[in-house]
Amino acid sequence: MIYPTTRAVLLIVIGAPIAAVLAALLPGLWAIGIAWAAMLVILLIVDGLIAARAGAVRLAVPKSAEIGEKLGLGVEAELSGLMKPRSIRGSLGVDDRLSERGGLQFALQRGAGGKTVYQGQIEAVPQRRGAAEVGTIWLRWTGPLGLAWRQVTRKSDQSIAVVPNISAVRSPTVQMFLRDSMLGLLARKFRGEGSEFEALADYQPGMDRRSIDWKGSARHSKLLAKEYDTERNNQIVFALDCGSTMCEPIDGLPRIDRAVSAALLTAYISLKSGDRTSLFSFAAKPELSTPFLSGSANFHRLQREAATIDYRHQESNYTLALSSLSDRLKRRSLIIIFTDFTDPTSADMMLEAAARLIDKHLVLFVILEDEELSGFVEKRPETAGDVARSVTAQSLLDQKKMVVTRLQHMGIDVVEGRHTEIGTRLINGYLKIKRRGQI
Repeated sequence: MIYPTTRAVLLIVIGAPIAAVLAALLPGLWAIGIAWAAMLVILLIVDGLIAARAGAVRLAVPKSAEIGEKLGLGVEAELSGLMKPRSIRGSLGVDDRLSERGGLQFALQRGAGGKTVYQGQIEAVPQRRGAAEVGTIWLRWTGPLGLAWRQVTRKSDQSIAVVPNISAVRSPTVQMFLRDSMLGLLARKFRGEGSEFEALADYQPGMDRRSIDWKGSARHSKLLAKEYDTERNNQIVFALDCGSTMCEPIDGLPRIDRAVSAALLTAYISLKSGDRTSLFSFAAKPELSTPFLSGSANFHRLQREAATIDYRHQESNYTLALSSLSDRLKRRSLIIIFTDFTDPTSADMMLEAAARLIDKHLVLFVILEDEELSGFVEKRPETAGDVARSVTAQSLLDQKKMVVTRLQHMGIDVVEGRHTEIGTRLINGYLKIKRRGQI
């Protein structure tokens, strides 16, 4: 289809007052205005007709993308005709998982392979998990006179699976940490800081001094240290609250997605360590509940299951969720709960539900730091509104600190931090629990 450009509209608008002035001074020239507009319309039509025409349009869409990571979509279009434009403007219709505005803008340039092929890249950052639909693509370019747009549309029925972000799993730091993990099928003994005594060995610099066997050292006239079997095959449950509080964004992404990334990072470590891992999500009622999986080969299954955790704008029911989880567990397990709370009432219900778990299981809470509230408190107030926000934010932070203190007094460990460091802190907490042999 053909549309007028901004240049054509401006020429018509500029010509109208000039023609009116001429007609007022010389009434016989009243037809100049009509002639000017007619000439521009004719030139606009001619410009659109001689403009290049669209051929094949190809859109390369990846099958999956990680939330919060840059995503590239390739576009290629072929034009025919003598008067080809220097570049092509385009727009791609997508759903709110890829863009809040519902569209992505891009430009195509002539490719190196030929003058008829135009290529370009569309960049997006997925904001929510799920199947992101890719809709219609619009392309338009101007004619040689710059008076007319020629526009074409092509429909696309493709979709992109937006999955949880596991970039931290691929980081060199994690891979270095796991470079000595068990590989293959050979039977080996793993000795570490567990709870089951294995043997006595010569004390080496760097060992924990608490492992020294002083009686054995006295008998043998040399320092000996105790070695223990490292506990394996423990049950680890990652319980993710996907209620309304966890749907609030932190640095552009919902809290639940930050929590899922941290959970998958720790799940990867636990699977590599030989423990059995499960995912559990809840809001107003229990949602996802996977079986216990073991072995690093099952990590991608956990990632796929985590991608199905939906965003629920409902108040979380801790009593129902945690009691259901407790009924499901038949042996002592480490339950890692990712949640947040905004009012004392929901916090009290959470504390009551958690108190029923600690008799049989080991519970660890993971809480993301509220950077927005911290920003209000740290910002220097300039108006009365700033003072009110700062006081309210400090009150909410004090309430959260009080709940964390109550959890710690109950004997429950709490991991709290910024979203950029919560994964590392959770791994350290998990390894600390294994070193103590608490599971």
